[in-house]
Amino acid sequence: MKFSAIQVVCFDADDTLWPNEPYFQEAEQRFCALLEDFMPHHSVSQELFRTEMQNLPLYGYGIKAFMLSMIETILRVTEDQAPAAMIRKAIEYGKELLDKPIELFPEVNDVLTTLSGRYRLVVATKGDLLDQERKLKKSGIAHFFHHIEIMSEKKESDYLKLLQHLDCDPLHFLMIGNSLKSDILPVLEVGGYGVHIPFHTTWAHEMIQQPVEHPRLERLSGIGELLKFFPS
Repeated sequence: MKFSAIQVVCFDADDTLWPNEPYFQEAEQRFCALLEDFMPHHSVSQELFRTEMQNLPLYGYGIKAFMLSMIETILRVTEDQAPAAMIRKAIEYGKELLDKPIELFPEVNDVLTTLSGRYRLVVATKGDLLDQERKLKKSGIAHFFHHIEIMSEKKESDYLKLLQHLDCDPLHFLMIGNSLKSDILPVLEVGGYGVHIPFHTTWAHEMIQQPVEHPRLERLSGIGELLKFFPS
């Protein structure tokens, strides 16, 4: 069996266990409408993405970084003439994101219930510490996990640190996620296994264009299909 050596099953969180990117895209559309008197929607979107990429090394990922990038974009697009109400609106959009409910994807509970006790289950997710802790608490599934790792980045070096912390050989490690760039490719590079479950919306920063084929990679259409690799 392909995953017969697996001892640690690791899950990404956002857009793997619950939806996240659609909320950001909704907030971005509202943000673009906020600035429509200054610039067309698609141009505002491009400006916001440019700001986010410039700020990524300083702020990292998450809603707070998104809020700061919205404010900076407003000031640049309006040439520092934005009314205070516009800044307030951007902050409101961010706070609304922080207050979103957590709705698990179908079959997440079934998968975790089936695998817990048989494997060490881990969450490895990027983002703001407080926000990701909030999501996990709201999700009601934190008790399934042996370890929760909230990462500033998901590169090979970051996964190697996680593997060292878990005292786990890469060949015993399986990563499940929606992003080939962040969740799958780095794990394959360090010698682990990956399961890619695409989500219908993906942040531009996480997109890769080239096809990926690898003997230690599986692609599934939904998380429930994972159980076919772990028969009871």
